[in-house]
Amino acid sequence: QVQLVESGGGLVQPGGSLRLSCAASGIIFSSYIMGWYRQAPGNRRELVATITSTGSTNYADSMKGRFTISRDNARNTVYLQMNSLKPEDTAVYYCNAKWVLLRREYWGQGTQVTVSS
Repeated sequence: QVQLVESGGGLVQPGGSLRLSCAASGIIFSSYIMGWYRQAPGNRRELVATITSTGSTNYADSMKGRFTISRDNARNTVYLQMNSLKPEDTAVYYCNAKWVLLRREYWGQGTQVTVSS
């Protein structure tokens, strides 16, 4: 019943931009901290950014100034605007929903982002 569906990934050139979307269903969206994580081949999954229901954000240091997370509570959707993309940003990007008090967490299936010339 719970679904997190990512979209917007693809192939971009270094320095380019992408906007990822994650549409959530089956959860009380306002109860969840939403986030983006990524996993590159051979690496562990790492935090990209999180956002609370009221708009407080947190970014990994390497993403600051380049990535922006936002959410539309009316549409149960979280976004990740990615600018100035680098080859090292190449990864599968996953949407995450976390209800801290209940220790409940859900993941999307991921969307591939490839930054290459």
